Amino acid sequence: MNHPVGSVTGSSEPLGPSPGPSGKSVNFALYSEHASAVALEIYNDEDSSVMELNLDATKYKTGHVWHVLVEGLPLSGVLYGYKVQGEGGWETGGRWCNNDLLLDPYAPLISGRRRFGVRDEIEEFEEKEGSLFWGTFDFESPDFEWGSDYQRPNLPPQDLIVYEMPVRSFTADPSSKVGDGNQGTFKGVAEKIPHLVELGINAVELLPVFEYDELEFQRTPNPRDHMVNIWGYSHINFFAPMSRFAADGAGPVAAAREFKQMVQQFHKAGMEVILDVVYNHTAEGGDDDPYVLSFRGIDNEVYYMLDPNNKSHLLNYSGCGNTTNANHPAVQQMIMDSCRRWVEEYHVDGFRFDLASCLCRDGSGTPLEVPPIIRDIAKDPVLCKVKLIAEPWDCGGLYQVGGFPNWDVWGEWNGKYRDDVRRFIKGDAGVKSAFATRIAGSADLKPYQGVNFIIAHDGFTLHDLVAYNGKHNEANGEQNRDGSNDNFSWNCGQEGETSDAGVNALRQRQMRNMMLALMVSQGTPMVLMGDEYAQTRDGNNNWYGHDTEMTRFQWDQLEGVRDTFFRFYSEIIKFRKGHPLLGRTDFLRPNDITWHEDNWDNTDSRYLAFTLHDLGQGGGDLYVAFNAHTFPIDAHLPAAPEGKTWRRVVDTNLQPPKDITPAGNKGVDPVYGIQPFSSILLVAK
Repeated sequence: MNHPVGSVTGSSEPLGPSPGPSGKSVNFALYSEHASAVALEIYNDEDSSVMELNLDATKYKTGHVWHVLVEGLPLSGVLYGYKVQGEGGWETGGRWCNNDLLLDPYAPLISGRRRFGVRDEIEEFEEKEGSLFWGTFDFESPDFEWGSDYQRPNLPPQDLIVYEMPVRSFTADPSSKVGDGNQGTFKGVAEKIPHLVELGINAVELLPVFEYDELEFQRTPNPRDHMVNIWGYSHINFFAPMSRFAADGAGPVAAAREFKQMVQQFHKAGMEVILDVVYNHTAEGGDDDPYVLSFRGIDNEVYYMLDPNNKSHLLNYSGCGNTTNANHPAVQQMIMDSCRRWVEEYHVDGFRFDLASCLCRDGSGTPLEVPPIIRDIAKDPVLCKVKLIAEPWDCGGLYQVGGFPNWDVWGEWNGKYRDDVRRFIKGDAGVKSAFATRIAGSADLKPYQGVNFIIAHDGFTLHDLVAYNGKHNEANGEQNRDGSNDNFSWNCGQEGETSDAGVNALRQRQMRNMMLALMVSQGTPMVLMGDEYAQTRDGNNNWYGHDTEMTRFQWDQLEGVRDTFFRFYSEIIKFRKGHPLLGRTDFLRPNDITWHEDNWDNTDSRYLAFTLHDLGQGGGDLYVAFNAHTFPIDAHLPAAPEGKTWRRVVDTNLQPPKDITPAGNKGVDPVYGIQPFSSILLVAK
């Protein structure tokens, strides 16, 4: 730091750091309603000392915002944080940590260890206390050049095929063969966009990319201290891109630039970028073993929900020790500001809100019919134009599938779709009506825009869903107690890997059956990274903490099934994208569909067939049938429209490449034999 530094009062807006009026100064503003003293800490890289500016409340405070304009400060490369003091103990709601360096909640960039999962001197790690993270900024670099011909895809929700993926795991394996230093980074993801184009998807949903501490489980000795967080559902800030997703350990400024480059490349390929965001809790945990990083020490009573009858007790609707007080005006503003920054600065196309029902509670945890944060996001002129997807439940029992307050903007993850489809395909009794309802778009739930999924990150892979009856999470260190027990899975006769040809053939059919069901369902389909080559995690359905071959995309295994399972997977995705009857904006009307069914009340019936009618949309009628019985069924096909013939697109019982014929075969007989645990798709041409 070669500049002489001085300070003046500055401004209370905007929050966080911002360039001062002279071009040679930086304004800092921090919200803390209950603090009695605040000091700005600025790191001097010349002698590794820290300059402390104590902010006099009579001069440097406006309302609840502490602020100062620091003159002579460089516009980039500065590391800063705060020390905050307050009065009263836990019984008052405070968790004051007077001597701890605290991250600015509005820090636009964060500086910590440089390489993912590798400790270094920068973080100054101490057992129990954890790692050191500094806020930083870059007001010096020129604006990112998006390009004169650049445009966002702006795809309609009903046209999306969403691919859920962790940034780290997609290219961390050496088999990815991405450029030196690019493994497990934003750059690595960008290099592999051609694979996603070939697959046929047009939207990626990135697991959390806000700054988080991937080594948080190793802070103290515990049964999980061998784990490295690859999912990232543990933010320490809502504004900064994950700095260790920068190529070759280049740091936060590079991470921000490379994230934009990745988004630019996705958009060039016609793909949208949706972020999985975690505004329901932070990495600071609960009171039993807190990880003091930011919000807790700045103003615990503002940022987190507290028991109104006992403020020494944090409310935990997230399952992670704390719950953000999202409908407090200051926290609400922070979340709104964060979302807008990711849309306006980083050009993302939408958000999936983790445990969004947490955001539907007031500060005491009481559910709200009209939650301000949900309403204001829906009404915001910037945010209402992007994809807004709620995971409509939380860990406190608030389950809002079909009832999330949507203002005709919010979509929902359809958890009931996942469960009902899994149960029918594996042959459970009494599920046929529910399965038909899910295929037809879940009109009973009436979500504004349902996101259908059978597989997601938190659970079995597609392969493991048909290979394991129970979870096998021993590697997580919690004696197999973690992870969901309600998987609705079936191992097809043997648990885990097997050389039994009959079992393996049945598993292949079941995976194809589920993909066909997903792609012919009304609603937005979502698939998981790695399922396109039937990746296994050895039955682990809670794989958040393994940065290993088990969780990384194995690109060499993809090559082994490129002409078989990958071909089916990608072709059925492309068929859905190309057929107008499979991407509707409204629920099906009676004349849109014919159910070939007179057995609705028979709980033993495991067969469902229907025709979707082309009423001028184009593409031709579609006939679909699923047989989840243990015996074959002869389907007497309805007459094709005049001048047309039923042609086979899919029969999951046939061997590749006959399992899918995208343009349809030459025609089928009027009675079609559908084999056990098989399904067919016909098109009228």
